[in-house]
Amino acid sequence: MTIIILLLLAYVIGSIPSGLWIGKLFYNTDIREHGSGNLGGTNTFRTLGKKAGLVVTIMDILKGTAATLLGSLPFFESTNIHPLILGILAVVGHMFPIFARFKGGKAVATSGGILLGYNWPIFILLIVGFFIILKLTKMVSLTSMILALIALLYSVIYYFTVEHDLPLIGIILIITIFIFYRHRSNIKRIKEGTEPKVKWI
Repeated sequence: MTIIILLLLAYVIGSIPSGLWIGKLFYNTDIREHGSGNLGGTNTFRTLGKKAGLVVTIMDILKGTAATLLGSLPFFESTNIHPLILGILAVVGHMFPIFARFKGGKAVATSGGILLGYNWPIFILLIVGFFIILKLTKMVSLTSMILALIALLYSVIYYFTVEHDLPLIGIILIITIFIFYRHRSNIKRIKEGTEPKVKWI
């Protein structure tokens, strides 16, 4: 029973629709009705501005971190569930949130939160990489997909040089598939040359 509670809690944490709640509570705006209609940080930036976008992005990151660290709480220590499993459930919750009719974000920030909770050096690497690649591409979607591939490459190198952490490779591979799948429409717009570009970097 404790295991079921832990798994459900990880999903529920991921299901918190940060963009939707911040938009409605503080801006009287449903961001699903604006921009891309997505609940993630990027659409929040476009629809509500930098302050709201930053808050939502941080909240989405911390969802992944919180879920990943759940198993270390005293009540759940005996469950022995790998933290990455809890993290991936939060990502599923973010993409298909029970609190927002199962229509959520694109998994990027919450996936980063998993890495923050599990292997923080790779999180720092990806944050630095995000701004460098975004500066070059001007597209958040393309940057996110490139970072997913970088994370996957890092996990493989980490496996052969530091620690044989096969679960890390497996989870990052799943995350990479999620991210590319959730960016299908973006990939099409990138090919057509119509993908929106950021102007603040």
